[in-house]
Amino acid sequence: MRTLAIMNRVIKELLRDKRTLALMFLAPILILFMLKLMFDTNSTTNVTIATVDLDGGIRTELNDAKHVSAKDYTSLKSAKAALKDEKVDAIVKQNGSTYDITYANTDSSKTTATKMAFKNAVTTNSITQMKSTIALLAQQSGARVQTANGATMQVHNHYNYGDADTGFFAKIIPLLIGFFVFFFVFLISGMALLKERSTGTLDRLLATPVKRSEIVFGYMLSYGILAIIQTAIIVVVAVWLLDIEVVGNIFSVMFVNIILAFVALAFGILMSTFARSEFQMMQFIPIIVMPQVFFSGIIPLDSMATWVQSIVYILPIKYAGDAQSQIILHGNSIFNLGLDIGVLLIFIIVLTTLNIVGMKRYRKA
Repeated sequence: MRTLAIMNRVIKELLRDKRTLALMFLAPILILFMLKLMFDTNSTTNVTIATVDLDGGIRTELNDAKHVSAKDYTSLKSAKAALKDEKVDAIVKQNGSTYDITYANTDSSKTTATKMAFKNAVTTNSITQMKSTIALLAQQSGARVQTANGATMQVHNHYNYGDADTGFFAKIIPLLIGFFVFFFVFLISGMALLKERSTGTLDRLLATPVKRSEIVFGYMLSYGILAIIQTAIIVVVAVWLLDIEVVGNIFSVMFVNIILAFVALAFGILMSTFARSEFQMMQFIPIIVMPQVFFSGIIPLDSMATWVQSIVYILPIKYAGDAQSQIILHGNSIFNLGLDIGVLLIFIIVLTTLNIVGMKRYRKA
């Protein structure tokens, strides 16, 4: 009951603080819109293409193209399995003069690179065949030669995720959603407990028989309710206003973000115990929050040193981003993401325990 009483008091204070509510609910939406304008572009990258019954000349041209690797598969079924497992980025199947191309399309830059590589390969192969035909005609003194390339080539494009207009923003939106949930919940929860200390409210509360665990749980429950509302708003804006396709279950996306929000709550409360002012709390942002940006996957990690890449495994947003990417882009069930969810729950348990122990700094009881 005392935990609920603390929760009710905190919620009432929050409802009176309009700037805090605006920071939690409006700022993430504004930044998401700005980042969509910045990142909704295409770029060149390495791609792997699965080929099924493809003409040897075109396959050779694909392999010779820069940043492109073509792998031959004996059946369309095995190629689709490789596409689902993210081993290849596209499938090219030939049936006579008809080409069916299926793109994973979770990275628009790879989709664009595949389209350009295939177009260049077909063009180069056609020129090579034309040269061979002209040489043969010259040898036969003008005799007419019927070639198999006389038929009109047809190309049918298919997209596993999104459509032809899907941009780079779709790839990073699962990471951005998690980052904004983490950042604003971390900042506001840390500031709130710091305010309780600076105004003496926490000292008076600790002078009562209330347990340290009840105080921590009270704050986490109160801010957890706001975090749930914030998560719902961000996901709704991303899906319906920004037109982001979610292949999997949208409630699974919300569930992952809610767990991440509680991790951020515990982090914020823990860091506030080490700060004596709002300025000192802000100083934790480069230490706690900024690494979440650099190592979340928004910036590709492939080009970084191996030891640098290993840092990502101690950051909660990595597991939340992986889980959301699997749900949003690949349609995986949340029940197949036990490792990511389990690690996030471990973060919550460990950080909450540290918060309860940390309260000993203010009351030896």
